[in-house]
Amino acid sequence: MSAAEPGAARPDTAGPGPRYRDPAAPVPERVRDLLSRMTLTEKVGQVNQRMYGWHAYERTEGGHRLTEAFEAEVAAFGGMGALYGLQRADAWSGVGFGTGIEAADGAAVCDTVQRYVIEHSRLGIPVLLVEEMPHGHQALDGTVLPVNLAVGASWDPELYAEATEAAAAELRARGGHVALVSALDMLRDPRWGRAEECFGEDPYLAARLTEALVEGADRAGVAVVLKHFAGQGATVGGRNSAATELGARELHEIHLMAARAGVRAGAAGVMAAYNEFDGLPCVANRPLLSGLLRERWGFEGIVMADGDAVDRLVRLTGDPVAAGALALDAGCDLSLWDACFPRLGEAVERGLVDERTLDTAVARVLTLKFRLGLFDRTGTPAAESSRRGPDPVELSERLARASITLLAHEGDVLPLSPAASRIAVLGPNADSVAQQIGDYTAPQRPGTGVTVLAGIRAAAGAAEVVYAPGCDLVGGDVSGVPEAVRIAASCDVAVLVLGGSSARSGDTVFDSNGAAIVTAGPPSGMTCGEGVDLADLSLPEGQSALWRAVAATGVPTVVVLVQGRPHALPTPPGTATAVLSAWYPGPWGGRAVADVLFGRAQPRGRLPVSVPRSAAQLPVFYNAKDHGYRGYVDQPATAAYPFGHGLSYTTVVHGPPRLSRDRVTADDPALTCRVTVRNTGRHPVRETVQLYVRRVSGSTSWPRIRELRGFAALELPPGASAEAVFRVDAGTLASPGRDLEPVVEPGEVLLETGPSADRTQGSALRIDRPAGNSEPAAPGRK
Repeated sequence: MSAAEPGAARPDTAGPGPRYRDPAAPVPERVRDLLSRMTLTEKVGQVNQRMYGWHAYERTEGGHRLTEAFEAEVAAFGGMGALYGLQRADAWSGVGFGTGIEAADGAAVCDTVQRYVIEHSRLGIPVLLVEEMPHGHQALDGTVLPVNLAVGASWDPELYAEATEAAAAELRARGGHVALVSALDMLRDPRWGRAEECFGEDPYLAARLTEALVEGADRAGVAVVLKHFAGQGATVGGRNSAATELGARELHEIHLMAARAGVRAGAAGVMAAYNEFDGLPCVANRPLLSGLLRERWGFEGIVMADGDAVDRLVRLTGDPVAAGALALDAGCDLSLWDACFPRLGEAVERGLVDERTLDTAVARVLTLKFRLGLFDRTGTPAAESSRRGPDPVELSERLARASITLLAHEGDVLPLSPAASRIAVLGPNADSVAQQIGDYTAPQRPGTGVTVLAGIRAAAGAAEVVYAPGCDLVGGDVSGVPEAVRIAASCDVAVLVLGGSSARSGDTVFDSNGAAIVTAGPPSGMTCGEGVDLADLSLPEGQSALWRAVAATGVPTVVVLVQGRPHALPTPPGTATAVLSAWYPGPWGGRAVADVLFGRAQPRGRLPVSVPRSAAQLPVFYNAKDHGYRGYVDQPATAAYPFGHGLSYTTVVHGPPRLSRDRVTADDPALTCRVTVRNTGRHPVRETVQLYVRRVSGSTSWPRIRELRGFAALELPPGASAEAVFRVDAGTLASPGRDLEPVVEPGEVLLETGPSADRTQGSALRIDRPAGNSEPAAPGRK
């Protein structure tokens, strides 16, 4: 769309009525008309999102009232572009049930904010209400879903789309318009505190889940801004907001696939990440934001800065006005909390950035507002949306159940026998909802959720359940271990609930952008979350001591890991030991864990990330470049548990892949891959069959060991067999060519199938050049 020229006619000029008010007019025409009527100050206001939403209101005895600070912000810019986190509640914002906006009041408060902005601005431009939805709407009474790493472990895009739709419907019913959701970060180093926000280490899996996220939110009428663009998961040493050492090829092969999938699915925006790429922070990286995202991909949505990211550019420019101009010129359309974008008027007047560049950014923001229908609504969101969507609590629990991953199972301890008359439940994560729900969550009402201990007690029937924490979460205090050992020795089975926590509290110290500040040791018991990076991935010494001591009793021991990152695990000691990862399963995760332990549900999760033996091995991601490395002298270089791994309560046999063609041309690579899978055990199973591509020869760059390119779930009763069918096409076989665009290259590949990345069987496929064409073929859109 073309932006208006600087100095275009203002609304006080004689002429026809405002075209932007006509809902029947095309959106580009309405945008052009409105933009032509705006002053420079009003334009600057539309690209600003500098106010914390919780500063916009105060809670009173009779409800909520708007603050003078909010009114002053509207007056300063003749309106407001976007307001972030009006309903956010957490330890950083300081908002809780005594001070915040509860579900019953959300729509009314949003309506009050909207009406004030419209009525107190010359042009009556509505404000975008932007909310965090990392795993559910981060607001009081918002339903919390399992964290993204748990979603990745489900390998179930359809279920995730349903859960996202339910969460987005809550956000929309409460008056929000835009959801900020982490989706684009790849978990390449599990020391990173934001590991829980990633779908995993694999770009294909992340791309399918990102598509599901966008589609689910769209069904609820919510626009999605995807975080973070791009390469933030590759920061050196797993250090939050640090530099990356990415080359362009690594960026395209690993870190852009999910973003491209989200853009194609219809994402409204992306958030520019904190990290730098090729020496420039992403928010100031014109080749990334304009050259790649807009010119090569054709993206027409908004680019939003991460919190305070534009202010960090002052270290480059030495001047906040120039910093804002640098980000705007790079392709950033909407700021977040910074002090630089509000001074873009000065930047234009000083000639640091052309007003037409500002017009382009304003046009993108206005386009989103028109497309969301904000100019044409008269009632509150709650009044406009009366349809009942899916139950978010039910979907949160279903997603938690689908994510639980059985890592190890020695003997026949699981599912727990109904004959067990006495069960020990031990460990610091056994009886805490707060330690199940992850970072970026609002305070929960007392009584919300089910802990693992409560879930086991409810499922155990007549069996006696005895509980002791045994140790603290983060330290080396082992004073409770003897009591835990005594209890375990008197029981038929012991369930150890260990892992980590991203639970924030009023004692947590925060940076200006809301990240936890780590000083000496984990803050307030946190071992994961934004700002909480670890050098050592082992379980804390107290937990390790408890594990060793209980296993040494000889009592069958089950370890349940409630965690936001994969911890390096010891070789399971003792007899008949089982290890499950429940990730952060959400408030109702305790019931989901109990269902799996007692066999009411089968473990169906698969690892979305490789589990290391130690931090010293890193990286251990499965899709490394295939240079034939043989390993360290003192320990293997392979993961303890590989990507895609996950056991069940039965035995499953995968046949070899069968291809409909073993030779294709680069311009016509379509074929079918089939694999027969049989359940040879006594329990039903939902088996996730995985398809990998492994290039043997003919690649532009050095090939990776293997790359996930498809997966399918099969429901198999005992003794049954079924066939997984994969449609292989250009999208399956493509990889970045010399120009970094996806292309099917001639050569030989193996199409491999199996239950995990380390247990595959392959069939060879030859890809020939097209007849009379010396160039490889670029794939069309899938």
